[in-house]
Amino acid sequence: MAQAPVVTAPAQPVAGDGIDWGLHGTWHWRGLACHWRVLGDPSDPPLLLLHGFAASSGHWRHNVAGLAAAGWCVYGLDLIGFGGSDQPALHLDNRLWARQSAAFLQQVVQQPAVLLGHSLGGLVALSAAVFSPEWVRAVAALPLPDPSLVMAIPRRRPPWRRRLQRLVVHLLCRLLPLELLVPLIARTPLLDLGLQSAYNQPVLGDGELRRLFARPARRPTAAWALRGMSIGMALRPRGATAEALLARLVQPLLLIWGEADRLVPIEVAELIASLRPELRLERLAGVGHCPHDEAPEAFEALLLPWLEGLQEAGT
Repeated sequence: MAQAPVVTAPAQPVAGDGIDWGLHGTWHWRGLACHWRVLGDPSDPPLLLLHGFAASSGHWRHNVAGLAAAGWCVYGLDLIGFGGSDQPALHLDNRLWARQSAAFLQQVVQQPAVLLGHSLGGLVALSAAVFSPEWVRAVAALPLPDPSLVMAIPRRRPPWRRRLQRLVVHLLCRLLPLELLVPLIARTPLLDLGLQSAYNQPVLGDGELRRLFARPARRPTAAWALRGMSIGMALRPRGATAEALLARLVQPLLLIWGEADRLVPIEVAELIASLRPELRLERLAGVGHCPHDEAPEAFEALLLPWLEGLQEAGT
């Protein structure tokens, strides 16, 4: 039987924005502690926010107030390995995170939801929609990254090649001194350089943003999670890649992409549009990899009408 989620009673009024937004809780899944939060009227339709790589639910700091005001009960979930959730020494990939998200909807939210995912969270949202369609009404991704979209992956590989790939991936990931590299990055200007690469506008000096990424990386188990993710994502079967998932998706899909995204260029969005011509693709000029955080007002101007359309259509 699933353990009942623990909700932390606020010592002060619940924050409507900032990296500490919402009423926080802990939910246990498969023996792992998962951090989550919620903001809004519980009687409103649920919207689940899924963060990107190395981030947490706090990265939606500039969006939750507007989404709640628009009539959504906004949930944020920290994926296993990130944020305030446990950082286990397990292989982590979008299949596991999709199962985590679907179980969260079933056990905590207790009804289907619209999923909104940033970067890695977009891939997780897509995966959850395909693997657990009864719990996902629609998906919005900003953007949707996956190497499979730009590199051909063979449908079938000889067993010897799969064994060799597993051996090489495990060897490389074990040799990398992540226990030294992760804390070093979290405590030096290397983190600032990494964050700036995800934004088109200057973010150096944004202490709140830096804390959001630095706190999980400074935990002693952070290197375990990064190694587990590196192995898990590299060894996924073809059926768990974005190209294969897009072919199976039946729910509505919205893509919002920054045209100045240096990490996942706009050309990837055009490749996705060629795979699914009916999807809705919205572009934001002069915006980088984090449109929800860099240009929240412009982002919400694109997202909210789409969400309203879902409600009107009864999707």
